[in-house]
Amino acid sequence: MRTSIATVSLSGSLTEKLTAASRAGFDGVEIFENDLLASPLTPEEIRGRCADLGLTVDLYQPMRDIEAVPAGEFARNLRRARHKFELMGRLGADTVLVCSSVHPLAVDDDALAAEHLSQLAELAQDFGIRVAYEALAWGRHVSTYDHAWRIVETAGHPALGTCLDSFHILSRGSDPKGIEDIPGEKIFFLQLADAPLLAMDVLQWSRHYRCFPGQGGFDVAGLVRHVLHTGYDGPLSLEVFNDVFRQAEAGPTAVDAHRSLLVLQETVGLATPPVPVVPTGVAFAELVTPDAAPVSAVLGALGFARTARHRSKPVDLWELGGARVLVNTGGSARRDGTGLAAIGLESPDPAGAARRAEALLAPVLPRRRAPQDAPLDAVAAPDGTELFFCATDRPELPNWRADFTDVEHEAGAQGVHRIDHLALTQPWHHFDEATLFHRSVLGLHAQESVDVADPYGLMRSRAVTNPDGSVRIALSVGPAPTDGTVHAQHIALATDDVVAAARRYREAGGRLLPIPANYYDDLGARYEFADGELETYRELGILYDRDACGEFRHCYTVTVGRVFFELVQRDGYRGYGAQNAPVRLAAQHVLRPGR
Repeated sequence: MRTSIATVSLSGSLTEKLTAASRAGFDGVEIFENDLLASPLTPEEIRGRCADLGLTVDLYQPMRDIEAVPAGEFARNLRRARHKFELMGRLGADTVLVCSSVHPLAVDDDALAAEHLSQLAELAQDFGIRVAYEALAWGRHVSTYDHAWRIVETAGHPALGTCLDSFHILSRGSDPKGIEDIPGEKIFFLQLADAPLLAMDVLQWSRHYRCFPGQGGFDVAGLVRHVLHTGYDGPLSLEVFNDVFRQAEAGPTAVDAHRSLLVLQETVGLATPPVPVVPTGVAFAELVTPDAAPVSAVLGALGFARTARHRSKPVDLWELGGARVLVNTGGSARRDGTGLAAIGLESPDPAGAARRAEALLAPVLPRRRAPQDAPLDAVAAPDGTELFFCATDRPELPNWRADFTDVEHEAGAQGVHRIDHLALTQPWHHFDEATLFHRSVLGLHAQESVDVADPYGLMRSRAVTNPDGSVRIALSVGPAPTDGTVHAQHIALATDDVVAAARRYREAGGRLLPIPANYYDDLGARYEFADGELETYRELGILYDRDACGEFRHCYTVTVGRVFFELVQRDGYRGYGAQNAPVRLAAQHVLRPGR
């Protein structure tokens, strides 16, 4: 189906919004009135700009407080409408959105509302324009889609139909199944938005917290299925009011928006992009650093051995059990030092994974490689982390490990058997985008979002995983620290005995993150431990948690640049130690550079 987006969903000037929508692949736009009023371009120039960009003007909006008002007020409304219809003719728009009235003088009289809307539609028809009547969730007397439809049906004018908005319908808990009772030709427009499930005033919820389909908690796909059953053949259009999106760059936001509609169409059976190729493990994590010595010291203390060197690049391979870390001194490390730059994901079909990514607007990144290097495809996650699709030790497919030449080394320590999970800190305006990206492009399952307290405020975190937990990525975003420091990324290593692993690390000269004694006093009050167990945890800085499935013991190295390591012991436990995150964040805050 055709796709459209309301200009209010994007940041910048109207020209910037139109350009972003076109480049992202949208077919059309809804022109939000305030965007037109603030533009230095004439309606004719805007129309021409849209045509040059391959965009249609699908809707002009909004027209407010039209119906069921006193006669004098309605006469003024018709004069206002005539001006708008003339403007729409210059703009090239043939459908106007009319919101259910919130006017203080509006009366609860459906017959009068139908009469007024019929007169408005008669005037609109003279200009070749259709009127799409929408029920605002906070409308004074009309606040549900079925009520709006009854008024439209009563009016019975061919130029009057209804506009359905998923937010207004789902935020009130209305049953969307009734949409199927509306003839498809009388649904003049469909606006889509998701939202997190919040208990708050619906107007504030709508104005600040809408998001793109697949990023919130609404069943937008279910609603769209009901609309399609009516025979509706208009565009799928996004109307999203969101403080974050309005401050972010329009280009990436528009790409994220269009991706959400591609995934939605796949979900409801309107499109068939390449199927998701779910990763089956973590092949490697790649660190970029201006100085290999500090991170090499940490890896060595953890028990990793430097096993190989890239044939043509300054990249070393460190291995411990099934955990592999690449240390790259030739990349573009940030000024704040070592960072997690790339993740290698084991894929049953690397080429298919790349096709899926490109179909969902995540193009394969151009790479410089020597003729003998393995042809690995990588895409960029919203935070800039490169994700490589890999096949390790599979003779029929290119093997990234073949790019490395073995070096002499002593066997590493025992106990760590793989990378348990990776934690990626997202830019504040990319958190929802990152969730949708990892779900749609990689086929990972998104767990519930949690809020964690840190020294600067609340940090949001959401994990995405594959079915067996062999790929776990924790996405987080927090408030900006006032001292300019950056929230760190980390690599968690799975071990069967965190106490032994922590002791080995410390005895090898590694520094573990010190945890305050108050934490252990509280831990002892909450749980019963074997004799000496709590004292061991206190000595080594090991934290503890449990859930319905089991127990979790974990500890942290101090941070190198922007990266630290975590040793984790899972005994049936499925989480990530969110209960302990505020303690860890506070401890890292104390040790941040300059203190």
